[in-house]
Amino acid sequence: MLDLIKIAKIEAEGGDLKSYLSNLYQETEIRPNGYPNATVWKGGKHDGIVKPICHSLTDAYALLGTIAAADILNLPFYAVPMWSQIRHDTKLEALSWFGNMKNTSIKWSTAGDAYVNDETGKKVVVMGKSGNAPLRTQAGVYCNVRPYGPITVVRCMPCLPYSQDKSKFNVNEKTGIVHTEMNTPGVQMAYACRLFLKMVNDTGKLGRVAFKPTQAMEDGINAGLLIWLLEGTKFEIGRKWAVNAYQEHKTNIDKIISLLPKDFKEGMGNWSGKIEQHIADTNYGLLVWDIINNQECIVLATDLDGDRLTDLLADISDPLREFGQKVLDYVKSDLRMDLAWQSMGYKTGNGRDMTSVMYRMEGSPIHEQTLGSADAMLLRLLDGDETVGGTKKPYDPRIHFVLIRDAYIDANPKNTELKKWLDNALNAFDEIYGYNRPGFIDGYRKLKSSITAW
Repeated sequence: MLDLIKIAKIEAEGGDLKSYLSNLYQETEIRPNGYPNATVWKGGKHDGIVKPICHSLTDAYALLGTIAAADILNLPFYAVPMWSQIRHDTKLEALSWFGNMKNTSIKWSTAGDAYVNDETGKKVVVMGKSGNAPLRTQAGVYCNVRPYGPITVVRCMPCLPYSQDKSKFNVNEKTGIVHTEMNTPGVQMAYACRLFLKMVNDTGKLGRVAFKPTQAMEDGINAGLLIWLLEGTKFEIGRKWAVNAYQEHKTNIDKIISLLPKDFKEGMGNWSGKIEQHIADTNYGLLVWDIINNQECIVLATDLDGDRLTDLLADISDPLREFGQKVLDYVKSDLRMDLAWQSMGYKTGNGRDMTSVMYRMEGSPIHEQTLGSADAMLLRLLDGDETVGGTKKPYDPRIHFVLIRDAYIDANPKNTELKKWLDNALNAFDEIYGYNRPGFIDGYRKLKSSITAW
């Protein structure tokens, strides 16, 4: 059994967590590209049967929950230290260590506001906050995919479509950066468009494109790239933009195309499906109907609008259920809306269960999850009363097991034995945590004895 409380105390008190974990895990010869002095550990059973994933060891329960779950499961993994103090000490280089590991990976996003020690021992605010933006840049992330209920959002990053000022507008022919007041990486957008079309082709779901090509100069380029990719395919276009953005911006778009691999469109000739081309802001309301009708669709959005879009998806379920309950109360029904919601086949919760997968131009995807209140919850554990006199529930580590399961299946798509074992482990977890959630340490002990390690 690991001394999880000791690990939590060392981190919370700004102690030498790196030394402690160096004794827990082994050093490995695996190094991220370009960083020979990076710290990379390995743990679990490296048996050559299961391809390992890479964990980021960030903060609070994101750190503690990962260490506990990895110990319980004993699957092979690499781990890169990325908690706030080490991010600060390495001047954010730790982000590059993790971002340039080529394995399928798990990144935990935690609260960015944290105090750390500077070189003199003085308390200062951590450099770079949570470090999400520089991590994505350094890891070559071009989009993240966020599935929620029937709707999957392909969100290109950073791709901020703002400008309507043609005088400030150009494309750098050496980098493909679409430059106005903001920067939109055109090469990354081409990758995002291709991934979107591949997902529509592979799943048979409806594709909705949420750009505003006639309002924002960058989105004219983005829409033109998509139109270029659609040429020569078998996709059916339903709703169509009034202007052919590729013809309108051909000179600049061709600069980006020249930077792409020569075989970028290889195999796309047989891709098919239905695509609807929307003006972003005015058509997000359609997605509410998609949720109500359980219409499965995939949406392509730029980062600014994609952020608003995923906020909408996260927030809409609760008011829909609340209105449903009002209707039931009005007709004097004894039926409770939460039960009706599930029995009608709806799967959206309250947004906290929305997962995210970041795709990189090189290397396997990074599975990402946010733990917004992890710091406060961990402090309750360290204070010796994680339920605050019975008014709070103990921390629920299920998301660690779900995310780990997703990442290993992603890295080992043909390993049916592994998938079956992971499903059994999740079922064992639900047996323990299903009704009366145990305290975190008690739950760790019960999981350790109930789940047979790999």
